[in-house]
Amino acid sequence: MKKFVLASKLVTRFAPAFVLAGLCLAAAPTLLAQTPSDQITIKDPAEFNAYQNAITQTDPKAKASASESFLQTYPQSVVKKAVLDGLIEAYSSFDPAKTVDAATRMLQLDPNNLKAMYLIAFLKKQQAAQVAASNPTQQAQLLDDAAAMATKGLAATKPAEVKDEDFKKQKATTDPFFHSVLAYDAIYSKKDLKAAIEEFRTELQMLPPEDTKKAPALNDTLVLGQTYLQLDPPDMVNGVWFLSRAWNFAPDNYKPVIDKSNKYWYKRYHGTYDGLDDIKTKAANSIFPTDDYKIAPAPTPTDTANKVVAETSDLSTLALADKEYILANASKENAEKVWATVKDKTSEIPGTVIAATASQIQVAVTDDAKNDKKADFTVNMKTPLADKDVPAVGSDVKGLIGTFDSYTQSPAQIIMRDGELQVAKKPVAKKPAAGHRPTH
Repeated sequence: MKKFVLASKLVTRFAPAFVLAGLCLAAAPTLLAQTPSDQITIKDPAEFNAYQNAITQTDPKAKASASESFLQTYPQSVVKKAVLDGLIEAYSSFDPAKTVDAATRMLQLDPNNLKAMYLIAFLKKQQAAQVAASNPTQQAQLLDDAAAMATKGLAATKPAEVKDEDFKKQKATTDPFFHSVLAYDAIYSKKDLKAAIEEFRTELQMLPPEDTKKAPALNDTLVLGQTYLQLDPPDMVNGVWFLSRAWNFAPDNYKPVIDKSNKYWYKRYHGTYDGLDDIKTKAANSIFPTDDYKIAPAPTPTDTANKVVAETSDLSTLALADKEYILANASKENAEKVWATVKDKTSEIPGTVIAATASQIQVAVTDDAKNDKKADFTVNMKTPLADKDVPAVGSDVKGLIGTFDSYTQSPAQIIMRDGELQVAKKPVAKKPAAGHRPTH
């Protein structure tokens, strides 16, 4: 059953912020059995009866049991490959681990068996999805195993007994998937985003356009867009295109999530939302960016910052994030005008903790800083915190106050002194007055 799953956590800086079933797979497509097409004669009546018993079972578990019994009794049978193929098919409906085992045995007998390679890669990738949140190390190893099998599958040659037409059909199914496996391995294990991008693009190029509008290729379209945005610096032009493409065909309940991310990156690059709807329309009709696709960059940060200063009569009314933007990007003269409104003043600094010790807390305050996971405020504490009070990295800190002390424009950083972390105290229950019992 095909399904969409929304991942909730960013596992590493290389991992996409969210995915639509990014590593959760729909049921594997049916592949043609790679068994001999010529008539095979079994001379031993007992062996023939055991063979018939194995291949005619309709219940998968019964078929698996009968097939295992046959293979144990007749390990050198001329129909061993056919029985193994049926065993793989049976196990694939109820036991992933035994499916991998049976497929591995098939590859020992037939090293170019594309169906066996596909299923091993498929199940390893699926297992990697299941442990992603709890065990990233195991996830990486499983993806490495899947990628090794995918590489072998891409290089597989046609077995002599398989017809050319059948082998081409198999490759049309397996090769795009193998490139998807290599892409995820590049992201989560190799930490090579550029390689992942190339693999995703190759996958999408190999698929009919209609197949890219649904899972799993639609998932990979979304992750491709996110991967462009994880580059350093982010490739926002390509990222917006593939997010727009994914938005067009995503289930309705996921469209707002994708749209929010898409708008953020588009505005970050372009400055406004103007033109985004046109891009969405184009992306609905083309997998890849069209020749006329372009996004005009926004005015430079310096131009924007200086304009805000010129158009704001009372600079003290600006929001904290706006003041920070001006301090980082405006001319020195205009930055000093804004700094004069905050210098030596105490303020609460809300944000996400990037690093923390007993004596210093580094916080990301603006959306850009949070997305880039870089601190734009450093608060030096007035007195060291107790170990239990040091906020966890990644947490949203509350009650952090400090006094504006200094700033730098490159890198953009505001330094606070006399920091304090105000922890809300739980109210203490009052004891009942003497001579009175508490009511129930």
